[in-house]
Amino acid sequence: MTSSESLLPSTRRALLHRIARAQAEGRTPSLVAAVQREGRVAWSGARSCVDGHEPDGDTQYRIGSLTKTFTAVLVMRLRDEGLLDLDDRLEKHLPGTSAGRATVFQLLGHSSGLAAETPSPWWERTPGSTRPELADVLGESPVIHPAGHGHHYSNPGYTLLGSLVEQLRGASWAAVLHREILEPLNMTRTALHASAPHAGGWAVHPWADVMLPEPAEDLGLMAPAGQLWSTTTDLLRFASFLARGDDRVLSASSVEEMRAPAAPPEAGDWTGAYGLGLQSVRRQSRTLFGHSGSLPGFLATLWFSVEDDVAAVVLSNATSGPLTGTVAGELVDIVAEAEPRIPEPWRPLPQVDDELLALTGPWYWGTYVYGLKLLADRGIELLPLRGPGRSARFRACPDGTWAGLNGYYAGETLRVVRAADGSVDHLDLGSFVFTREPYDRSAAVPGGVDGEGWRGLPV
Repeated sequence: MTSSESLLPSTRRALLHRIARAQAEGRTPSLVAAVQREGRVAWSGARSCVDGHEPDGDTQYRIGSLTKTFTAVLVMRLRDEGLLDLDDRLEKHLPGTSAGRATVFQLLGHSSGLAAETPSPWWERTPGSTRPELADVLGESPVIHPAGHGHHYSNPGYTLLGSLVEQLRGASWAAVLHREILEPLNMTRTALHASAPHAGGWAVHPWADVMLPEPAEDLGLMAPAGQLWSTTTDLLRFASFLARGDDRVLSASSVEEMRAPAAPPEAGDWTGAYGLGLQSVRRQSRTLFGHSGSLPGFLATLWFSVEDDVAAVVLSNATSGPLTGTVAGELVDIVAEAEPRIPEPWRPLPQVDDELLALTGPWYWGTYVYGLKLLADRGIELLPLRGPGRSARFRACPDGTWAGLNGYYAGETLRVVRAADGSVDHLDLGSFVFTREPYDRSAAVPGGVDGEGWRGLPV
């Protein structure tokens, strides 16, 4: 099956069944969902309590904290342009707040130690005009945990990041968002305020099948933490960008950086992590990235699997009820497992580099055996061939070394060490010596090799 072909009828039926259950069991007035595969919308569906009025991919819902991912992208753009460093303290660029000691990195990853919420009244259900200044958002004692010691989700932290964007861009957060993300990605139905067609937000009574309308407040300074309205169509475009990058907005390497865990998870939560404006969860053998969101009257989740190249969005208009995160994850599972991704055809490298080719094959770290494989663009991969060991991929550097890309060796340098006659003596990887034979007596093994060499058990 190619990416241009539609999903199988059985897959479409399973997807529809899952969202129908979610709408009925979650008791939400409406629920809309869509799945994307290999960058194309593969399926969309909706359920509604009003016959003939089902939402579609153009219907706006409020997406709550999914807004934070947009704010994080804007901050990463500032970093990539050299206007700030992630290790900069906030006070360097936005002086005068009571949270100025927190770094940009800590704010992005919710490890700044800031409180989860603003002082009363509840900011999600009151107008932003009740908090006209950052001091009103932070309160008298905003720092409740030591900075950098762990993850503690903070909505005010993202208000600070939105204000940081405004400070360095000299324009409103909304204007920067539109110019730098929404317009390049053609997200024409994502905005601060709703426009028809859009869903209304409802609270459903927990013990009776009756509803109450929820207010839709303008959040003011808190907008960068949760203001946006969007659609499944727009959010799937955003998911494609977050999986692949787009040089008009942010490079592939920078969005990959956003996906990496930024702090240890909260105690007891070993299935999920938080990167730089992106959540991640582990579902069996699959890692999903994205974000969830909620505001009174609305629930939203976007998940995508980079490995499977599948994304799902689920939006509903109830304060509580449907577990949009669970449903979105299961929609990804249904497609990825029923119709797994077809690998690209194997193709040989465009040219042969004899010097690099000579480095391939088995290498030994002590008695551990590894294989070195040549990749595209002069990259290499080192993987254990027998027993436990740390595998890693490396990219080629201009100086003839390689930089680790993942796992234990991420950022570490691998270099070829040559003997006086120019032959390869060993590979040095962060001081670990890899030789062509286990404890090669002719190589510069740290501590040397016993002069009598290998031996058996004396009789």
